[in-house]
Amino acid sequence: MDLDTVRTFVAAADAGQFQEAAAELAVTQQAVSKRIAALERALGVRLFTRTPRGAELTIDGQAFLPHARELLRVAERAVSSVRTGHRPLRVDIIASRGAASGLMRGFHRAHPDIDLDVVMLFDIETAVAAIRSGEIDASFRAVAAPGRPFPEDIASVRVLDEPLQLLTGPAHVLAGARSVPLARLAGHRIWMPGIVPGTEWAAYYDDLVTEFGLTIEATGPNFGSDALLDTVADTPALATFMGGDTRLVWPAGHGLRRIPVTDPTPVYPHSLLWHRDNPHPALATLRAHLAATTPGHDAAGTWMPDWVIAR
Repeated sequence: MDLDTVRTFVAAADAGQFQEAAAELAVTQQAVSKRIAALERALGVRLFTRTPRGAELTIDGQAFLPHARELLRVAERAVSSVRTGHRPLRVDIIASRGAASGLMRGFHRAHPDIDLDVVMLFDIETAVAAIRSGEIDASFRAVAAPGRPFPEDIASVRVLDEPLQLLTGPAHVLAGARSVPLARLAGHRIWMPGIVPGTEWAAYYDDLVTEFGLTIEATGPNFGSDALLDTVADTPALATFMGGDTRLVWPAGHGLRRIPVTDPTPVYPHSLLWHRDNPHPALATLRAHLAATTPGHDAAGTWMPDWVIAR
């Protein structure tokens, strides 16, 4: 159904005269008559009855009018959904409990007037493809995995270096430590079933293992953070790494410990990625917010892989 004919019908119904509708739409009265006639042919009914005072809606016209108004409202919402500055800012945060989620919650608190769509995409190739296609405006990722340079049209900026902590149950040999040197973790079983080959976090932990002689086990199905916490709490021989800004809640009876890792502190680098030609005004606001509210990078006594781009 042609929206111009629907718009003309609504204008004529509101004005009660084809001439006034023509003036409102900046077309000729003949054009209004032709559009109404075309709409009547498409619907198979008469919509107006001509009177000495102008044009009155028939019963069918009265029945069609609310639906015509809704058609125009839906069309306007569809246009607004993709119009720069009117549609929500779409951002990929990978996971709901991670550091990126916290950064976006902080942004929303600071700018509640900006509409947001938050999505969770798994792998970096999907995220970059979504940025390039315009499906999303930005993504939080580690930049960049070895051997996978980003396309020239993708920009990035480091926004957060998140320190890793050791998570243990109450019976683990290190549970009482106030901090633990990274080298002391050699020989301990660190269980991380969420590591998936080919992801940027897999590349990160591969380098960490190689650099410091650690043992990270990624065996078994990944049943999520709740199952991970249950297993670590009940298994004295197991520990896991967890980001210092990861938000988790566990039962008080678990007795879990989060222990800072030092000498050096491994930090996970979070960067914001976006398309260089993305004109969404809220994207610039997000970047400015992150620059003003996140701490600096490359602090003394920290470690990250050599392939991380320092920006």
